[in-house]
Amino acid sequence: MTTKQYQCVIFDWDGTLMNSEARIVTSIQAAAAKCGFPVLSAFESKQIIGLSLENAIRALYTQADEAQVQCMANAYSQHFLQDSNEQMETFSGALELLAALREQGVKVAIATGKSRRGLDQVLREYSMGHLFDMTRTPHESASKPNPLMLSQILEAFKLQPHQAVMVGDTEFDMEMAHRIGMDRVGLTHGVHEADRLQKFAPLKLFDDLAGLQAWLLENCQAYQA
Repeated sequence: MTTKQYQCVIFDWDGTLMNSEARIVTSIQAAAAKCGFPVLSAFESKQIIGLSLENAIRALYTQADEAQVQCMANAYSQHFLQDSNEQMETFSGALELLAALREQGVKVAIATGKSRRGLDQVLREYSMGHLFDMTRTPHESASKPNPLMLSQILEAFKLQPHQAVMVGDTEFDMEMAHRIGMDRVGLTHGVHEADRLQKFAPLKLFDDLAGLQAWLLENCQAYQA
């Protein structure tokens, strides 16, 4: 018999619930061209998805000084939020999964590398803000894999790490949860391959949200304030 232990599920956003890889990659490439940096391949560019914007730029362009990092960050934000023609959509089953968790009384949160402005905009555009009890971005916290976002969510809900589970598609998500002693589940439909997720010993790996939903509903219970 499965013991239901999780009262909170914390999701990454990009690559986990939202299929936004193409828009992120083309925005990075456009920003690089505008600021005079080499335009990297889509494969190279996508590896940093999940980090805060500035940390992602520094990881891709180690030679960049702070002024160049800011140039890239501004150009990226302009392209992603206003100029991009790349369409985004939630992964199949995302809305059903979130609704099912809320119906079960589970707390649902986001811990993302997106900017606060970017997350708020996309939640408005897709009318999804009401599905989450709490959201955290690097703007009010720290970039992954620092676990501060998770600590803040746990503190707000007065929960211990074993009472929550992190769901993400990158090794940054897995490492962040590992650092705080929180169980973690990986999704392989996003950015990082399964072997990279496995480095931080996730409990499970799922190829889609339907399989994840069944597992979460078996392992979650209603939040007890």
